[in-house]
Amino acid sequence: MWTEPTTWGWVLAAIEWTIRFSMLVIVPFRRSPSAAKGWLLLIFFEPILGLLIYWVFGSAKLPAWRCERMAKLPSTFEPVTKRLRGHPNVFHPNVPAELSQAVVLAENLGHMPILGGNAVELLSDYHGSIDRLVADIHAARNHVHLLFYIFADDKTTAPVVDALRQAAQRGVVCRVLVDAMGSRAYLPTLAPKLTNAGVRIEELLPVSLWRWKLARPDLRNHRKIAVIDGHIGYTGSQNLVDPLFKEGITYEELVVRVTGPAVLELQYVFAADWYLETDEVLSGEDTFPGPESAGDVPIQALPSGPTFPASPNQRLLVGLVHAARHRIVLTTPYFVPDEPLLQALQTAVLRGVEVHFVVSEKADQLLVSLAQKSYYEELLEAGAHIHRYRRHFLHAKHVSVDDAIALIGSSNVDMRSFSLNAEITLLFYDAEVAGRLRAEQDRYLKNCKTLVLEDWVKRPWLSKVCENLARLMSPLL
Repeated sequence: MWTEPTTWGWVLAAIEWTIRFSMLVIVPFRRSPSAAKGWLLLIFFEPILGLLIYWVFGSAKLPAWRCERMAKLPSTFEPVTKRLRGHPNVFHPNVPAELSQAVVLAENLGHMPILGGNAVELLSDYHGSIDRLVADIHAARNHVHLLFYIFADDKTTAPVVDALRQAAQRGVVCRVLVDAMGSRAYLPTLAPKLTNAGVRIEELLPVSLWRWKLARPDLRNHRKIAVIDGHIGYTGSQNLVDPLFKEGITYEELVVRVTGPAVLELQYVFAADWYLETDEVLSGEDTFPGPESAGDVPIQALPSGPTFPASPNQRLLVGLVHAARHRIVLTTPYFVPDEPLLQALQTAVLRGVEVHFVVSEKADQLLVSLAQKSYYEELLEAGAHIHRYRRHFLHAKHVSVDDAIALIGSSNVDMRSFSLNAEITLLFYDAEVAGRLRAEQDRYLKNCKTLVLEDWVKRPWLSKVCENLARLMSPLL
């Protein structure tokens, strides 16, 4: 009987329908409706393959030991926060009343307060930002902390590696965190090179075949942070890699260099990630020195990731869009919004707010690019303005609201950055910084082609089909 093809057909059908019905119960549990629909659609058409993919990628949960260590963070670093609260240069500046709710929302989401006394530089030259970082490493006296999704071993990063080597030789403590998947291609040569130079390098979220230690392959640490001596900090969109590292694409970025008390919030994020990977607590006064006042810009850090249950970057962005009164400019390489953000943007236009998107005409990820384009038509119909940057692949990630608040960091405007990736964003409550960001945005617009609804709807039918099929998978991207 078991050798008959018909019997095996019935067995296979029974297995597939068992999977379908079982996953109807399992998949929606503590998952957004859009993500649940995406998974169930995949499993309905390909039950066995879908089940295997779900087993690897379907749970946003981190290993229990990592969650337990994360839960200990507040108490572990309480001596640091208690000591710094009393420092005369750590103060919470007043902001205009229309910005105060954003400050409260960001603090409740990311547990970081607004800090005054900071100075800010925007760095848009790719090699210039690396040169600036290298110069700061050469001047380091106590420590250098680098956390990057991609840290390559190439000609562009060679000066960084050499600066780290020289710093270590001077007795400067150098610690490097790199994402295990993002930097996977470079670690076989980079890790020995740094280790031999006296630099300590650790992999973030390493993937293991052993289930108890498994980090889901697409749960990644996407942050870009550099902290030198606890007094200078960098973040933004730029990885440590050559701008031509993908064939046919030149990356264009925006990095922010910060001095002042807010650097300690970037340091806290680094120290927390270091602790999660190594169980080593960096809490001394050399790591968290008394801050020096460097300017008058109020800054607030917003970390986010799968260990934050409320999706801080998504909720903050939705809140800012709803609160906007005049103008929003959103620059992102990947735009795959969830329903609340999409509706907030459409509603903002209906309220009379100018909503501008600056996205790249070039693509470095085909499926994401197709899904992204599927949202353009309804946004154009609502009255939003979509500008496609033509010069390079614009990888910069920033938002300005009413020329009063600027957000710059590592987070894209997509469901991956909202739910799966660990990200870092800095909020600048300062019209002058927002004005500098607007100058960058205006520079982009000079190299953009603005979409016109009448032309966009005439794109080929096959393109529309591919875009909307990709959109069905957007919760899984």
